[in-house]
Amino acid sequence: MGFIDKVVSALTPPETDEQRQEATAKAEQYTTRAPWLADVLDHHRQIDAAFAAVKSATDGTARAAALKQLCEILTAHSIAEEGVIYPALSDNGETGHATMAYTEQAAAKMQIGLLERMDPMSRDFEDKLGHLEGAVKHHVYEEEGTWFPELVEQAVDADHQLIARRYSEEFNRYMSG
Repeated sequence: MGFIDKVVSALTPPETDEQRQEATAKAEQYTTRAPWLADVLDHHRQIDAAFAAVKSATDGTARAAALKQLCEILTAHSIAEEGVIYPALSDNGETGHATMAYTEQAAAKMQIGLLERMDPMSRDFEDKLGHLEGAVKHHVYEEEGTWFPELVEQAVDADHQLIARRYSEEFNRYMSG
């Protein structure tokens, strides 16, 4: 296990599946007022499924292809959040959360880049993937449990419409190439 993996592992508190489900349920209550949050939650589910696909791949070629899909959805999602939602967090007095979120996503992108260079069937790959998944799950827990519900409560309805439009634009821009 590399130094970065050890730091990520030490700094990422493991929430239980029940706590994560409660955070998601909390966030889902805000999707009517903030349509962008419904898209974010859908992307979080897609990211979970992409991690599962990488882990369940039975050979190197399949695992590398699944990793490419994970990288695509994770990157599109992070670009959309970084360009639209985190500035809204900062504008609503949550600059600390926005800064932490940017930092966490930069670290995740770095780990993805390192995974792409590894033997996809190696133990080191599986360890790094597990650490990345844990860090992403913790990040999602923070967003769904507190950061995004607070943003929904603090921002005016017109902001939610703008956030929804811009989030979709940024996500789709990356996904369409």
